[in-house]
Amino acid sequence: VRDKIRLPNTALGIKVSSVESDNSLSLKIDEGFRDILSSQPFPEHVSFDILPYVDQKDVYKSVLEKLASGGTLGIFPEGGSHDRTDLLPLKAGVAIIAYSALEKDGINVPIVPVGLNYFRAHRFRGKATVEFGSPTYIDPAKLKDYKNGGASKRRVCNELLGRIENSMRSVIVSVPDYETLQMIHAARRLYRQDGANQTAEERQDMGRRFAEGYKRMLLQVNGDPPEEWLNLQGRLLAYQKELNELGIRDYQVVGLDHEEVEIGSEELGHTKADTVLHRMNVMGHIFHLLFVIFLAALPALLLNLPVGLASRIYSNRRRKVALAASKVKVKGYDVMLSERVIACIVLVPCLWLMYGLLLYFFTSLDGPSLACCFTCFPVFSYWSIMATESGMVDVKDLRPYVMRMIPSARRRLASLPATRRALQKDLRAMIRKIGPSLGDIYYEKELNWQKIQMETRAASMESIEYTPKKNDELKKDD
Repeated sequence: VRDKIRLPNTALGIKVSSVESDNSLSLKIDEGFRDILSSQPFPEHVSFDILPYVDQKDVYKSVLEKLASGGTLGIFPEGGSHDRTDLLPLKAGVAIIAYSALEKDGINVPIVPVGLNYFRAHRFRGKATVEFGSPTYIDPAKLKDYKNGGASKRRVCNELLGRIENSMRSVIVSVPDYETLQMIHAARRLYRQDGANQTAEERQDMGRRFAEGYKRMLLQVNGDPPEEWLNLQGRLLAYQKELNELGIRDYQVVGLDHEEVEIGSEELGHTKADTVLHRMNVMGHIFHLLFVIFLAALPALLLNLPVGLASRIYSNRRRKVALAASKVKVKGYDVMLSERVIACIVLVPCLWLMYGLLLYFFTSLDGPSLACCFTCFPVFSYWSIMATESGMVDVKDLRPYVMRMIPSARRRLASLPATRRALQKDLRAMIRKIGPSLGDIYYEKELNWQKIQMETRAASMESIEYTPKKNDELKKDD
C-alpha cells in the first residue's frame, strides 16, 4: 500500500490503495487519469512496473527551510529526463512545495518557468538556449482548499500545475512529433532572408512562431489541412531528406548555386578554360581543408581520439540501457552527453597518466623534462579540442566539394538551388496567405508567449468539445 504501479507505454504512476490477495489489488485513480487510461488499448492481462513509496518528509523540510531563508530552488517538475518533443505530465511536488511554503511561512513563492531548448544536445559542442518566462503565483484565497485536504487539495494542486504547465510551454518549442519538428526547422531556415545572421534567441522565437502557427492552423481546419499545405509539407521533408543524404546544410545550397554560375557554359559566355580554372579552385579548396584538418588531427590523435572513441562506445551502451528501462524516452539521446562527460572525466587523466608512465619507463628523459611533458598534456589537449572544432567545421564545408567530384551526386547538387528557391517562394506565399488568420503570431514583434499558449490550448479544448457534439448531431440525423 502507498506504492504506485506504472502501466506499459505510460508515464503515469497509479497509487495502490489496497492489496486484497496475491492476485488482486485496488487502485486509486486520481482525477484526470481516467481519460488517459481509457484511451489506452490495454489487454486483459497486462504487465506493470512497481514504483516504491518514498517518504520525502526530510526533503520537503530542507526545501521549505531554504525557501524561508530567501533561497532559490531549481526543480524539474516532469520528474526525469527524456528526449520527447513535448512535456510529460507534471509531478505534484512543485505545487505541494509552493502551497506548503505559503501555509507554513506565509511566502507566496514565485514559480519562474525556465525553458532549456537544445540543438544537437547529444553531441559535444552542441548548443542550448535558456529562456525565462513570467512567474506564476498561488492565489492565497485557495490556501483554505489546500488545507482541507482530500479532493479540494487535489483540485487546487492540479489547477496550479495546469498554470505552471502553460507557463513552461511559453518558454519551449513543443510539437507533436519529430517529423513535425524537422519540418518546422526546415521552414524556419527557408523563411529567413538568405545571408541574415540570426542569434539563437531569434531562431528560437521564429521556431516557436512556426510551431504555434502550425497548431493554430490545424485547429482552424479541424485537423484536416488543405492539399496545398500537405503538398508543401511533403516537399519540405523531402528537401531535408535530400540534404541529409548528401551530407550538406541548407546554408551551403546558396553557395552551390553561386558555384554553378561560376562554372557556367558556353551559352552563358564562359569558356572551357573558365570551367577548368574553377575545378582547379575546387581542388585547391579540398587540399586547403585537408591541410587544416591534418594540423588539428596531430595532437587530437594522441590525446583526444582514444578518449573520444571510448566515451562514444560507452555512452551509446548506456543510452541503450536507459532506453530499455524507460517508458517515455524516444531514442535515449538525453543521457548520451552526460554519460560521455562522465566517461571523459575519468578517462582523460588516466590517459595522461598512461603516457607519463610510458615516457618514464621507455625514454631517457630526466625528471624536469618528464614533469614539463606531463604539465603540457592539459594544454595540448585543450588546444587540440579547439583545433578539432575548427577542423570539424572545415569537414562540413569539405563535403560539398567532394560530392561535386561524383557525377551522380553532382547532378543532385545542381538541382538543389532551384528546389530551394521554389520552396522558399511557395512557403512565403503560403505564410502570406494564412498568416493574417494567426493574429499576433504573424503581426507582432514582441509576444506574450504564455498568453499565446493559453489561447491555443483553450481553442484546442473547444475543438475537442465541439467534435463530440457534432458527431452526436450526425447520429441523430441518421
